Formats: sequence, C-alpha cells, structure tokens
Amino acid sequence: MTLNHFFAELRRRYVYRAAIGYAAIAWLLIQVATQTLPFFDTPAWVVRLIIVALPAGFPFAMIWAWMFDWTPRGFVRTDDIPSSNQSRTRNTGRKFDFIIISVLALAIALLVFDRYRYRRVKEEPGIPAKSIAVLPFANLSSDKENAYFSDGIQDEILTRLSKIADLKVISRTSTQHYKSAPENLPEIARQLGVAHIVEGSVQKSGDAVRVNVQLITAATDSHLWADTFDRKLTDVFSVESEVAKTIADQLQAKLTGQEERVIASKPTENLEAYDAYLRGRAFAASQFDKSTVEGAIQSYQNAVTLDPSFALAWARLSCVLSSSYWLGIDLSPARLAAARDAANRARVLNPDLAETHLALGYYSYYGQRDFTGALAEFQLAEKGLPNNPDVLVAMGVIKRRLARWEEAIAAQRRVIELDPRDSSAYTTLTTTYCAVRRFREALATIDRVLAWEPANLLALFYKAQIFWANGDVPAAERLLANSGAAPELLGRQALFQRSYTTAITLFSRAVATEKQRGESSEDEQLLLGLSQQRAGDVAGARVTYEEAVRMFRLQLENILPDSGPGVSRHALLGLAYAGLGDAVSAVSEGQKAIAMDPASKNPFEGPAWEENLARIHALLGDADHAIPILERLLRIPYAGAMTPALLRIDPMFDPIRPDPRFQKLISDGEAVMKAHAKP
Repeated sequence: MTLNHFFAELRRRYVYRAAIGYAAIAWLLIQVATQTLPFFDTPAWVVRLIIVALPAGFPFAMIWAWMFDWTPRGFVRTDDIPSSNQSRTRNTGRKFDFIIISVLALAIALLVFDRYRYRRVKEEPGIPAKSIAVLPFANLSSDKENAYFSDGIQDEILTRLSKIADLKVISRTSTQHYKSAPENLPEIARQLGVAHIVEGSVQKSGDAVRVNVQLITAATDSHLWADTFDRKLTDVFSVESEVAKTIADQLQAKLTGQEERVIASKPTENLEAYDAYLRGRAFAASQFDKSTVEGAIQSYQNAVTLDPSFALAWARLSCVLSSSYWLGIDLSPARLAAARDAANRARVLNPDLAETHLALGYYSYYGQRDFTGALAEFQLAEKGLPNNPDVLVAMGVIKRRLARWEEAIAAQRRVIELDPRDSSAYTTLTTTYCAVRRFREALATIDRVLAWEPANLLALFYKAQIFWANGDVPAAERLLANSGAAPELLGRQALFQRSYTTAITLFSRAVATEKQRGESSEDEQLLLGLSQQRAGDVAGARVTYEEAVRMFRLQLENILPDSGPGVSRHALLGLAYAGLGDAVSAVSEGQKAIAMDPASKNPFEGPAWEENLARIHALLGDADHAIPILERLLRIPYAGAMTPALLRIDPMFDPIRPDPRFQKLISDGEAVMKAHAKP
C-alpha cells in the first residue's frame, strides 16, 4: 500500500472524523467527571481512572474506526463494504459530521460559559480575580477531638496558598468568623473582598484521612473545581500541596520555581511531630491569653522534641515565646532566652525558610528592640510570605517606630485588605492615624469595627480616646452610655468629667478584678490614686501609690531592666513617686525611661516617655519643666500624641493649670489644630 493510498483509506474509513469526535467527547466526559463526581462523594481514584482511561482508549478507537463502519445494519467490517457504495459514504459521513459538530458546539458553549464566568468575576469592581478565602473546614471525624486536625489542614492549605505572590489570600483570622459551609457565599465574599471561596471537610479515622475540597466562584455561587482525596496520614502533605497547586492553576496564578518548591515541601517526616505542630497552630490561632499561649508553647516543644530537625516548629515556637514576652504574659529573662534559642535553631536548620526570618524578626523587635535589624528580617520573610498579615503588621509598627509614617499607614491598610475581619488590624491603623493627629481617618477606621462588633471594648476605648483627644467629653459620654464598657474605661470618662467619687468606685473595681485574675493593674492603680487625690482622700491616695511603687519595683526585679517592659515600668514608677510627692525619685525614674528608649531612636514611643516626664512634673506642680516638654510634643507625631484639647480636660495637669503659660499653650495649640482641620 502506497502512502497516498493509506491516507485515502484513512479518509474513506472516517478515521480522521473519528479522531476529532473521540477527542471532543473525551474532553467533555473529563470535564463532567472532574466537575460533578466529587459532589457525590465519588472516590478520587474513580475520577483519576476516567482521566487516564479516556486518552488511553484513543488508539483502540482509531483501530476500531479503521476496521469497522457504521451502517443501517449496525457495525460491519469496512473491508466488506464496496468502496463504490457512495450512498453508504454519504449517509455515514453525514452522521459523523452531525455528531462531531454537535459535540464541538457543546464544547465551545462550555468554553464560552467558563470564560464568561471568569470574566464576570474578573470585572467585579475592586475585587481581584485571583483572590481567595479558605473557610474553616468541617470536622467530619467521629472523634470531635480531631477538630484541631481539620483546622490544621485548612490552615496549612491556606498557608501554602498565601506563599503565592500572584494571589490575594485572606488571613485565617478573618475567615474563622464564618461557618464551614455557609449559605450566603456571595455576601461573605463581598465582606472579605475576594472572587473565590474554598470550602472543605476533613474526616480522620485511624491512619486514614479523607479531605474534600471545593473551589467556588462567589459571584455566581458556582463550583469551579472540586475533588476528594482518600489518603493515609503518611501522605497528608501531598494532599495539602495538590490542593494548593490545583487552586492556583484554576485561578491562573503564575508560580515561580521557588513557590512551586515551597508549596510541595514536606516540613517533617515524623507524623507525631506534625500532629503536635497542628495542635500548636490551633492554640496560637485562638485568643492570645496565658492558657492558650502556654498550650501553644507546650505543643511546639513536643513537636521539636519528637523531631529536633523540624525547623518550622522551632520558628513557630520562637514567635510565640517572643510574643508572650512582649505582651507581658511572661517577662522573665528565661522566656526571652528561650525565644532566642528557638529562633537560632530554626536558622541553623533552614536559614532560607520564611518563617525563620519571621521568628528572627520578632526576637529582634520584641526582645532586643532592634527596629532596623527586625525590619530587615521581616522584609526577607515577606518575600516568602507575600500574603501573611503578621509580616505586614510587624513591618507597619516598626516603620512608625522609625518615623516612616506614610509607609506604616500603607502597610497597615494592606493588612486590612488581607485580614478584613480582624479588629486588631483596624485598631493598629487607628493608633497610627492618632499618632499623626489624623483623627477623622482614625474615627472612620475604628467605626468599621464597631459596625460589626458594637460591643468591642477595645474599639470603644479607641473611639473614646479620639473624642477625648478632641476635648469632646459629651460625645464620649454618649458613646459609653449603656455600652457595657469596662470599669477602667468608664473610670477615665468619670475623671475627665471631674466625677471623682464615681471614678474611685470604678477604678477600685477594676483593680480588684484584675488582682483576682492574677493580672497586673498598672494604669488603673495610678488613676485610682489620682482620683483619690482630686477627691481630697490624701491618706487613701498615699496607700494606693505606695502599693503601686511596690508592684512596679517587684516587676523590675523579675524582668530585664533595659527591655521594653522595663522602660514602661520605670515610667509608671515615676508617676507613682510623683503621686507620693517624692520629686527626686519621680524625676529620676522618668528620666531613666527616656534614656533607655529615647525619641531619637524610637520616634513612635520615645516621645511618650517625654510626655510621661511632663506628667510627672505636672503632678509635682512644676510648670517650669512641664511646659517646655509639652510645647515640643504638640508639634510632633508619636504614640498617643498629646493635643491641646486633652491638656484642657485632663485632671492630671490641674496642679499647673492656673499658670498663664499653660493656658496660652492650650489656646495657641487649639488655634493651630483648627487651622489644620480646615479642608
């Protein structure tokens, strides 16, 4: 048979048409299988079998098309049909053409629909097409104690996705506010600012695990992809990697080679260590208090004990240790040393791991107050964690400590984009706006929190502070009335209203409550003493201030004196001594705080220690030293920036209030602020 004759036979036997028809039908069947079967809990191997079997059947279909033909009498051998039978040729050709055209039309319709659906998402105003939120995975295990495991799988999938720079991935802090499979997906997506939602469930039984995942286009509430993975626990890492990679492919995200390697990485070979790590992540994701912090630390320590080469667990352990030190949960030198050692172990094991740089950044920032060094580490971490709000939060608060105010605001706005339901992201941005005295923007920011959490006590506190900074005590009163605000917040309002008896009652209650909880009542103790002084209870005020001195001195014995917590204790101790009238000790302690954390090295908090010294001088009735400090502070931004209106209403400045220089400071300052406030 010549080559020309062979190609002629291919045409006569409809092999070309059969090939086109088979390819189109196979493509349709694969699309139907991958998009629909997972929703009926069909095992993943069935879908994979279809995907493999259809291409494998192509050669056999071509052989069949060569050997047999379709006639009104059914399939017959092509060699038995005379080549001169033109009627057979036309009829069979028409049937093949009709089938091929129909299948191709359906395929084109599906492609157009898919492109149209993607374009609709892409064109959603203000929402990037490559944006996603991973909702909490449902725990379908019979043992409800396995909830941490389903949370961990969701968190690890989210973490792998968040390492893809081409995606916008919402933080778990925001997604955990929602149910596993809510009904109002379009509204949730709008609240989170994403085009796609991932839902899932995890079922763990013995050494087997089933993970079901669905990728949903929020605008149309339609499924873009779904799959079910039945694996052994030893293969759970591959599930996390496959899901993240497939979702990225579905969203047409571009991955670098480094991102592909990170997504496919296996953090440990020890399943028990990984289980302990997931428990640590579950603790760390809950409310950050002493019990959950210690639970996270213990879980991470178990993980690194089971696998000393588990770099990721060492890094997470260091982060929690540093955070607990910074927030005052454990101010001991031993806690800080443990944070340093864990960070160094992570650096030795995997110096390129993004979480290693995160741990080193926290230790430099929280433990050493090395802002420049910490920022360098966080910038390295950001390269591997482009969607991680923790990195951006740290960079934002450090940049304001370096007086890079606009950069700090930009970073904190980005945090809100990635974590739109995390109230702390809004309060952080609010404090930055207040530092630069942009109170309108501060008020708008904190109001976004109160819109969905009207009883958020911290948000109420910051909103009240904004009113106080503007001297609007009546507005603060309306805000706090029937709000259920904490006694210490209501006590501050009573102080500004000069209702000292009420303030004493509220601050006494706050101090007693915090002592009962085993917590430190620092500010409340000092404000109680001030309230007693202004009410004329000199003896009671002395007892309160003496108790404060004992408390702060005891704290200083148990922490590093030149640490961040040490600075604040010296500042507070200075106020306590001022309340007792011990001018030498008060000024000495206030100056220690300034020397340890000067404004030249910390433009955000440094001036606050200067304000603290001005308050010490004011309590002592020393206007000569207080007023020059206040004059400078009114001209610069810093944490809790002083305003003329606040000077006018704060009773702490009453001892120097009659001084004409102080009155002029207030009037001149208010005139300047009014001029700046004009549009």
